[in-house]
Amino acid sequence: MLNPTKTDSRLLAIADIHGYQEELMLLLKEAAYNPHHDRLILLGDYIDADRPATWGTLDTVHQLITEGARALLGNQELRLLASAKSSRALHPETKEWLRELPLYLVDGQYLFVHAGIRPGVPLHEQKTKDLTEIRDEFIYAPLSGADEAQSYTIIFGHTPTFKLDASSPGAIWQGNRRFAIDTGAKHGCRLTLLDVSSQLSYSCSTAPESGCGDFRLEKLKTPI
Repeated sequence: MLNPTKTDSRLLAIADIHGYQEELMLLLKEAAYNPHHDRLILLGDYIDADRPATWGTLDTVHQLITEGARALLGNQELRLLASAKSSRALHPETKEWLRELPLYLVDGQYLFVHAGIRPGVPLHEQKTKDLTEIRDEFIYAPLSGADEAQSYTIIFGHTPTFKLDASSPGAIWQGNRRFAIDTGAKHGCRLTLLDVSSQLSYSCSTAPESGCGDFRLEKLKTPI
């Protein structure tokens, strides 16, 4: 799905918030996010289905969408919608806008997706399970010249970067035309907002003893 671009605006992305609503708002504030000017893409897993208290983050995400942000479905939201018990606890309007979220977005040279893609499969034929759950088969597989996605740089979440060979816990992982930005918020590491346009990352800790603390603004080591 194409994302209509705004002229002369920054492109921002964040993944795997997992209920860290306060940290999300802090990063947007530090980045001076302007919904009337910037393009913000949220890559899914706004909640944690095992922690119902995180569902309130959906209200924040919906507000950001109404202001102009774009959002994708993650496996946590799909799990929530598929659970009869959990789904009944959601407001009907919440279920409606969640079901309307796309599974991937293209913005210029960038492809945004929650988990990744299956190499060799055209985008329009990708399966929901792969787009929201794939890991090694995407992360470590070469993209051949025949792959439609070969022309894009892919920015994704789902797999915490500490499980990859990131430079340090809570850092963005950079691979061959692939950038992983789930920096482990769920696991007490960091939540990261990526400014693709300026090659900057805004992040803060999600450790219980320092939530919203240890804010960092860093330049990416390798250009996207």
